Amino acid sequence: MNYPFDCITDFIFVETDIKKSDVILVPGGTVPELMERAAELYHNGFAPYILPTGGPNYRIPEYESEWEFLKNIGIKLGIPEKAILKEDKAKHTFDNANLSWKVLRDNNIDVKKAILVCKGYHSRRALLTYKTAFPLDVEFYVSPVLDRRKTTKDNWFLDSEKISLVMGEVSKIGRYFEGEISKWVSCKE
Repeated sequence: MNYPFDCITDFIFVETDIKKSDVILVPGGTVPELMERAAELYHNGFAPYILPTGGPNYRIPEYESEWEFLKNIGIKLGIPEKAILKEDKAKHTFDNANLSWKVLRDNNIDVKKAILVCKGYHSRRALLTYKTAFPLDVEFYVSPVLDRRKTTKDNWFLDSEKISLVMGEVSKIGRYFEGEISKWVSCKE
């Protein structure tokens, strides 16, 4: 069945084929599924590094940062510590992306392809943010995960909490990128 809001679904929920890449990027959070998916991709040989990112978060008071929380999950899942890069200051998605790019540059890691592991309803904003922070020639693949809310492209419109999450992403995308459009256009000229 077609709904008037199908264009929102198609816009917000991004998922691509995954190809061998230079790094797996995890834009912060307190969702174990993020690092579980990143670890699965790492163990399947999709990238030699995982870069989780994120600063302090009141939801995980037992950890100093989202990065530490995600790193600990990765270690428990058999990821070698040397394969987990560190960024533990980010406060929001733009920080996640900008500071991740800095970490990669500081470690002399040449990135031409990157896998982005994020929540499904956060995938468009995460992708746009990383595309804004990284050089234009970096190719991104998106591997979304489900969190405890289980918000998907097939059910977000059936529950008021899920509707609020998705429409919140639509609003945030407008706020995040309104000032970026003209920069993107000038980069292409």
